[in-house]
Amino acid sequence: MTALTLSTAAAPGLRADAIVIGVAKGAGGPSVAPGAEAVDKAYDGRLAAVLETLGASGAEGEVTKLPAPSGFKAPVVVAVGLGTEPEKDAGFDPEALRRAAGAAARALAGAKKAAFALPLAEAADAGVVAEGLLLGAYSFDAYKASATEAKGAKAKANGNGKAPLAEAALLGGKPRDKAYKAAIERAAAVAEELNRARDLVNTPPNDLDPEAFAAVAQAAAKEHGIKVQVLDEKALTKGGYGGILGVGAGSASGPRLVKLSYTSPKAKKSLAFVGKGITYDSGGISLKPAGHNETMKCDMAGAAAVFAAVVAAARLGLEVNVTGWLALAENMPSGSATRPGDVLRMYSGKTVEVLNTDAEGRLVLADALWAASQDKPDAIIDVATLTGAMMLALGSRTYGIMANDDAFRSAVHEAAEESGEPAWPMPLPEHLRKGMDSPTADIANMGERMGGGLVAGLFLREFVGEGITWAHLDIAGPAFNEGGPFGYTPKGGTGTAVRTLVRVAELAAAGELG
Repeated sequence: MTALTLSTAAAPGLRADAIVIGVAKGAGGPSVAPGAEAVDKAYDGRLAAVLETLGASGAEGEVTKLPAPSGFKAPVVVAVGLGTEPEKDAGFDPEALRRAAGAAARALAGAKKAAFALPLAEAADAGVVAEGLLLGAYSFDAYKASATEAKGAKAKANGNGKAPLAEAALLGGKPRDKAYKAAIERAAAVAEELNRARDLVNTPPNDLDPEAFAAVAQAAAKEHGIKVQVLDEKALTKGGYGGILGVGAGSASGPRLVKLSYTSPKAKKSLAFVGKGITYDSGGISLKPAGHNETMKCDMAGAAAVFAAVVAAARLGLEVNVTGWLALAENMPSGSATRPGDVLRMYSGKTVEVLNTDAEGRLVLADALWAASQDKPDAIIDVATLTGAMMLALGSRTYGIMANDDAFRSAVHEAAEESGEPAWPMPLPEHLRKGMDSPTADIANMGERMGGGLVAGLFLREFVGEGITWAHLDIAGPAFNEGGPFGYTPKGGTGTAVRTLVRVAELAAAGELG
């Protein structure tokens, strides 16, 4: 991961491959953002005019490179757009800073060191800039020949043959200030774990089956002092986890349920995070049509987010107990696979008629939600790439939030927005519950076609323990970016929901959650 430092050095004398500055979109054209005063002075105060001549407008994510002024030790200035210029005395939006830093870091692939002279009005700004550049510098190249040609190389090459930015100095940061140091340390911990979640999502399913995912979780738990328990097929059968077993029945790779427990001696609240971990989803007997299978390695993104959030909470030493539940299975068609029409007896004791084996995520989550409920946490949040219906409703960059408590739903939504993860509160209409009535079982795993994302949420609610506050995050849209990279978001796995969960944990630790 890119090495981070806070620096009070002046931009002209700093040895680096590039100086990154911010440019805002003003009413009369681009304007140079605070932090770049020394650079602008070296251009005789005409930097904004030079950038405009080069076609820069200050639009969000726009990157313009130009030769550094005479006397600078860095050869290049990289101007990155921050979007609309804020009103007088108002600071830049944190997400604008985060995305700008990410766009610049991506543009600097191959560079050894860059100095970021973006607006740092306070320690929090340093944190979001650090987070953005660390996420923007991400590269997944484990399966690229260029990444393995040079044995012992310190940095893997990206798809263009360039290594990610190696080092970044935040100019205007205060190295001895506790708030600044804490902001940087938090950004590094969260970004590293979020990037680990991205790695998991991007790993091919032939290398990441439920057993392999569980092994990754065990190794991380050992490293960070987290208790871990892994239930294999034998233990799941003995415990009566019919949902997880039913989904994994058709695969040669057996299912797993992983429990990660981070505890703080000062904790007054406890949270449970539950993640859908379908390491590959073929749809099972209800096989997905051609064109819908190619990215289904990402169907474990919810479990990856939960795993990363628990480890991040441990690394940050948050004063809250956080338990993560990873419901891991591979959904495959075979002679032993669950069939449409089968009835599964869940861990809760309820029976479910399976009308569609491609509605499998709710089945593994149902068992994990009930297991999490037995610990009686103060709140449960599940995370899942659950329904295509949510993508139709909210698009590819926004996830939906449902809950059994309006205040908690609002609190999670605020945490998501504050973290830079677009989300939207969704209802749980009671009239849709009737569509899941089954003549054979207690409930069916399918209901009305319209409002399918909400139907899934209503199904999950049936398996949350009585009196426990719960929220459901359907991250089907933003979990995997099939388009080009933007801001700090790469193509492929995004790590969506990690930052929301970490922020929720921080709020709970501070006694400020709902």
